[in-house]
Amino acid sequence: MSQQGMYVSPMAQRRAGFDQACGPLFARLDLADSADAAAALMAGSAPDLLVIDLERFEPGIDLQALGGLLARRAGAPVLLLCPFANARWLPLLHAFGPAAYAITPIEPARLQDAVRRCLASPSGCAPAADADALRALLALRTRVQAALDDTDEEQGLAERLSQAFLAWPGVLHAAVFRLAGDADLQLDAEQGRGPAVGLRLGTLLQRSERLLQAPLRHAFPGLLAAATGELAILDTLEQAGEPALAEGLRAHGVAQALGIPLPADGPGAPRGALSLLLDSAAPLAPEAFDTLRDCAAMAVLGLRMSDMNLESEQLLARLTYVSTMDALTGVANRRHGEELLEREVRRARRYRTPLALLSFDIDRFKAINDGYGHPVGDVALRTVADCVRAVMRSSDVLVRSGGEEFHVIAPHTSAIEGLKMAEKIRHAVEQTAVPGCDHVTVSLGVAQLGEQESADSLVQRVDAAMARAKRAGRNCVELAMQ
Repeated sequence: MSQQGMYVSPMAQRRAGFDQACGPLFARLDLADSADAAAALMAGSAPDLLVIDLERFEPGIDLQALGGLLARRAGAPVLLLCPFANARWLPLLHAFGPAAYAITPIEPARLQDAVRRCLASPSGCAPAADADALRALLALRTRVQAALDDTDEEQGLAERLSQAFLAWPGVLHAAVFRLAGDADLQLDAEQGRGPAVGLRLGTLLQRSERLLQAPLRHAFPGLLAAATGELAILDTLEQAGEPALAEGLRAHGVAQALGIPLPADGPGAPRGALSLLLDSAAPLAPEAFDTLRDCAAMAVLGLRMSDMNLESEQLLARLTYVSTMDALTGVANRRHGEELLEREVRRARRYRTPLALLSFDIDRFKAINDGYGHPVGDVALRTVADCVRAVMRSSDVLVRSGGEEFHVIAPHTSAIEGLKMAEKIRHAVEQTAVPGCDHVTVSLGVAQLGEQESADSLVQRVDAAMARAKRAGRNCVELAMQ
């Protein structure tokens, strides 16, 4: 045995542990506590295998120095020991040169096997994508782009994304986590196949909502990636220290779990993670990491556009409501009421069905405003509107035409039926208490649309009938003249 090795870690305890577990595999093993120390040792003698333990190193501080070590290796064997909760190291260091990796924590026997594999294959221990794997990665990009381009509103974007990732060879279950408006995490979509078709993450994680508070938030890669913004990998399910989680995943054929963060790359950008559960613990090639990163960025763009479209729809709905509804009473305003009446007149004439229009206003409303104040008058208007809506049919439309005057558009209603409806309204209002002024009454007019009559003519006739009801003593109903 003449092979030399070098192990780099800032932690004395881990250097001692590696020496104990793997020292016998080398004729000589150098231990370095920093990238600079390793570079100095390598200047004198290049090891057959460089092992970099990334625990306690920080990408923002140590990336260039550690990357420099990989670059100096020029393709010679390198083994990266990467913490499962901070696997973003892997794609970052792959940019400097090829390297094999193992996820930590790792049992001594598995670590020894990883070291032996690297020593036995000095020119090819780093994972690499073959032609079939590259075609599969290209197909994944295409499917993700197709999911973003699909405009099927019956299926949400998160569901389409999970379907796209589920088609990547080896994936048994795909899910999309997103931070909700209250800054907590929710499961947007999940889909499984094969042995994982019945896997439900809500059951596995012991919580179906507010997932940042889930008991397994520190262990499940999808939750970790969403909470920390870091790539997370479990290639041995027990690595997270949660036997129940490992058992639950293994029961569905899962051998490896990935959490790919959705980067928050600007104000309002969605945050969350993609969760992929795989049937093999085989290391991922650099091309796979690059594809997953790019697909996550594409997903962020799509989810952001989806959010913007939803916000636009909500704004349009709000603007529509504001432009068509009376702010005080919540019923249709005059302009919208006129449009609705014109529409119902055309429909009644086309299908030869009856149409009735009711008109009413609150008796002595000016006295209410003068005697009790305008706030009480507003309460009276809202109370009367609520009372009338409660006794109307679902097909009828209540319109505030102005001041204390209202109209009721009643499709498929004859004059006789309209009179019965008006009497029902009159009685209901009379029996309703109005806070601040006891009770109020209304006077009503009823008219049925004539065969060749216009909407304007119908309104004039029903308003005239209401005026007659007021002259007749108020709190009564009058039928309009033809």
